[in-house]
Amino acid sequence: MLQLVDSGVKLAGDIILIAAAGEETDSCGAKRFVRDFGGKLPEIAGVVITEPTAFEVVTAHRGMLWLKVKTRGKTAHGSTPQLGINAIGSMKALLTELENYKIDVEPHRLLGGCSMSINTISGGREINVVPDECSIGIDIRTLPGQNHREIIDDFEKIFASLKDGNPEFEASVSIVREVGALEIDNNCDFVREFCSAVGAGGTRAVGFTTDGPHFISLGAPVVIFGPGKSDVCHKPNEYIDIADVEKAVEYYKNIILKFLA
Repeated sequence: MLQLVDSGVKLAGDIILIAAAGEETDSCGAKRFVRDFGGKLPEIAGVVITEPTAFEVVTAHRGMLWLKVKTRGKTAHGSTPQLGINAIGSMKALLTELENYKIDVEPHRLLGGCSMSINTISGGREINVVPDECSIGIDIRTLPGQNHREIIDDFEKIFASLKDGNPEFEASVSIVREVGALEIDNNCDFVREFCSAVGAGGTRAVGFTTDGPHFISLGAPVVIFGPGKSDVCHKPNEYIDIADVEKAVEYYKNIILKFLA
């Protein structure tokens, strides 16, 4: 953007740069931008999310449903565990059930099925105290049109079944975060022109989630396009090549000029 300004080129419209906080946690920046400016903006040609796609044009991705599941018990001294109810033991029973749980949803033509991964666990306060609480964090990636409430219902049915077998079993589930899936019409003018600007022969879908769905309410197509490889994200060796950053600069200038020159 600075290079274009310095070049003196006259543009036929405005470019809005959104440096949005919270993409990894709660999308607070994207939500606030849409809330504060969504009704005040002129017509928007399109939105570009600069996530790492190895310079492939992405127009569809899965949604996100993060759940926190708690099991509850009763504390007792570690030397008399029979006087308590061990919440970690209850969680063990639940985890065993979840090993066989499959989310019942028709696979998407581009995105396949949805996924579920249990990624955090916490329980117990002291080694000599029977724990009265244990919790897990579950990352579920969902499909366009999928009803998140149905997944919650499944969990509650599992809880009820475990309680039938053990009256001391107690559990609850709550939503930590949810984002819808994204699916943009590949034949719309913006996507076709965008692909032309970057020399892409087509678009693709990815399994991860972005802030993109929050911008749909602006009434413009959303594409994901950027430097870097998604398969190294959140790994110890996460990186981006400087050459790709420089290549991205040229791509983004071409995109801006394609729509605004």
